[in-house]
Amino acid sequence: MSKYDQDILAMVALHGTVSVGDIAQTLDVTDQTVRRIVQPLVAQGRIRKVHGAIVSVDGPNDPPLPARLVENRAAKARIAEMVAQIIPDGASLAIDTGSTSGIIAQALCQRRNLTVVSNSSIIAATLAVIPGNRVFMAGTQLRAHDGAAFDRNAFDTVASFSVDWAILSASRVHPHHGFLVNDQNEVEMSLALQDIASQSLMAVDQSKWILQGAGSPLRLPPLRDGSLVVTDARPPEDFATLLTALDVRTPA
Repeated sequence: MSKYDQDILAMVALHGTVSVGDIAQTLDVTDQTVRRIVQPLVAQGRIRKVHGAIVSVDGPNDPPLPARLVENRAAKARIAEMVAQIIPDGASLAIDTGSTSGIIAQALCQRRNLTVVSNSSIIAATLAVIPGNRVFMAGTQLRAHDGAAFDRNAFDTVASFSVDWAILSASRVHPHHGFLVNDQNEVEMSLALQDIASQSLMAVDQSKWILQGAGSPLRLPPLRDGSLVVTDARPPEDFATLLTALDVRTPA
């Protein structure tokens, strides 16, 4: 893997299409070097190469975050309240950038003295204003549709922490394919957050449990045995095998 892979993937995720010349200028390398670096990424299906530019393969699958925050709002709020009951005052957290995570951040405003690292500017801003909290924004260049960062600085910042909890989310859940998202950067960030956490918590509302079709194309790293899955309704029996080693919690 090239040391520039993450930078290129972040640029493409942020802008959708980036010229080879712009990438070369940003990385301070030649156009020829960029073409050589992206060849394995193209072969892996993580980006597409067109004449003179690199193009995202993800497409506009995720609507802007404000729109997602109001989708299934009541269900996400129930999940968020459960998470706020699980997380104690004084805990250290790594939080991803999903809409459910954004609502969880609002619920966590009732907790005190949290240490939080997140690659979401919205989540960081929500929790930074609470007295006693220490909040660290991971990353510098923010993605347009949700204010999230996936540049090298984001991953370096996350890797420098050790936390009690990783709070994660997914776009879809499939009984055989597991927890799914639309963006390769989100896959890698989920892995980075789990790597620094003693315990993982996946928050997904019942609308995301799908039985047919993948819905979202990219698999998140498997959760460690004993990880929590917090949802607003008991998942269908079809998901029993996927959830066997996980601690599934729903409202009483």
